[in-house]
Amino acid sequence: MRIATWNCNSIRSRVDRAVAFLERHDVDVLALQETKCRDDQFPMMPFQAAGYDVAHVGYSQWNGVAVVSRVGLEDVEVGFPGQPGWGEPAEAEARALGATCGGVRVWSLYVPNGRSLADPHLLYKLDWLAALRDAGRGWLADDPGAAVALMGDWNIAPTDDDVWSVEYYAGKTHTSPQERAAFAGVVEAGFADVTREHTPGPGTFTYWDYTQLAFPKRRGMRIDFCLGSPALAARVEQAFIDRDERKGKGASDHAPVVVDVADV
Repeated sequence: MRIATWNCNSIRSRVDRAVAFLERHDVDVLALQETKCRDDQFPMMPFQAAGYDVAHVGYSQWNGVAVVSRVGLEDVEVGFPGQPGWGEPAEAEARALGATCGGVRVWSLYVPNGRSLADPHLLYKLDWLAALRDAGRGWLADDPGAAVALMGDWNIAPTDDDVWSVEYYAGKTHTSPQERAAFAGVVEAGFADVTREHTPGPGTFTYWDYTQLAFPKRRGMRIDFCLGSPALAARVEQAFIDRDERKGKGASDHAPVVVDVADV
């Protein structure tokens, strides 16, 4: 089974690219982030015409996550246990959606940005990741053999190799010790980064800002990951980043990450 994750940065603007990506790479399951639409605005028909079912949660023109699958879409769950909210009402941010697809529990995750080291949103981000860590630990305690994929835009570069310039990001979010510790906490709860072995760095990025020619200058970050439970990680055969999807007119500022999982 081939699974993928992609921050599409507005699915209504990029639905044609998304469907073409699925067909080009023969993807079975796609976790989407930053769909930027309400449920009633999500462009279902192109995906359904291509043979995919869609689960989506979105409340406004911000955030929004989806799971797109052609191998089943069961037990859809909006949010994970203990997930904190932000704003009024607290449910105003749609950042986590889980579904079982072909025997794999896929979570599409859009981790809060953090904004700045002095912003209250950073504490929200850290609390959010702590709750995800605890939820993940609970899932594995309940079923150690569960195949779980935590996929999405983590808004964290876990190592110095994951940014184009350590000096540039000094004192900024995404690379702070507390954010990296929060990412490591999810790993320590039992979820391995299943992509890095197959896409080694440094300079292997998944995100490039739209400004200042960041993409052609290779000034990017690696912030999109698939963290797998032990049962899933043992089945990963290969992974790659579709850097070409970042090229051309109308591209998202993120590139998709693709993971091949062997059948049981």
